Amino acid sequence: MAFLLGLIIGSFFNVVIYRLPRRLSLANPPSTCPQCRTRLRPVELIPVLSYLILQGRCSHCRSPIPWRYPLVELLTGMAFFLLWKGRPGAFIHEALFVSLLIMLAFIDLEHMVMPNSLTLGGMAGGILLTFFGWGVGPASSLAGAGLGLGLIAVIIWASRGGMGLGDAKLLGLIGAFLGPWGAVGALFWGSLAGGLAGVILLAGGRMKRQDPLPFGPFLALGAVVMLAAGPDLVRWFLG
Repeated sequence: MAFLLGLIIGSFFNVVIYRLPRRLSLANPPSTCPQCRTRLRPVELIPVLSYLILQGRCSHCRSPIPWRYPLVELLTGMAFFLLWKGRPGAFIHEALFVSLLIMLAFIDLEHMVMPNSLTLGGMAGGILLTFFGWGVGPASSLAGAGLGLGLIAVIIWASRGGMGLGDAKLLGLIGAFLGPWGAVGALFWGSLAGGLAGVILLAGGRMKRQDPLPFGPFLALGAVVMLAAGPDLVRWFLG
């Protein structure tokens, strides 16, 4: 049931990823093909299955359907499946966190921006949930949010623009959900993954040195690593 719920919610996340950075309504118009503007039928809106049945193309104009759609649905479904451990409160907290990471990662990958409604709204939500007994506790959440914002702000100042304020807000969101060590660990693993990806892209000729590389997806990946094995990783760091 958690997997099916994730598939359905992941379908809505695709709407957010496409419309939010374009400043379009999330409710109107109903789902349509972005190329021919034909309204999609219910059979064309089944998560993952519709993509397979349609063979990755619009049934009306035959335009390719981006691979992102089934990928986001599957990622959300698998995330919800893995997060469900029979504890509703913990599931809501962690599912909200991972959902924000998925949406922000794909928006940054596609548009090189991260909307404040998701970063700052998610940060506030992460702090608020701690007062219900979910997460790392109010003090740790506030400290994590502040540290996350501060770390990237220092990097921006030292590198004179090497990162963006969106990255600072995302790391603040991560800190709000995972605490100070979560923010530090996410930055470490995200930087490692981003550096490795940059080397591979440069070596393969897919990117030039002056080309920007969105850091949001790598920060999100680092956050997932810390969420999955945070306490063990901290103990390992501390020896």
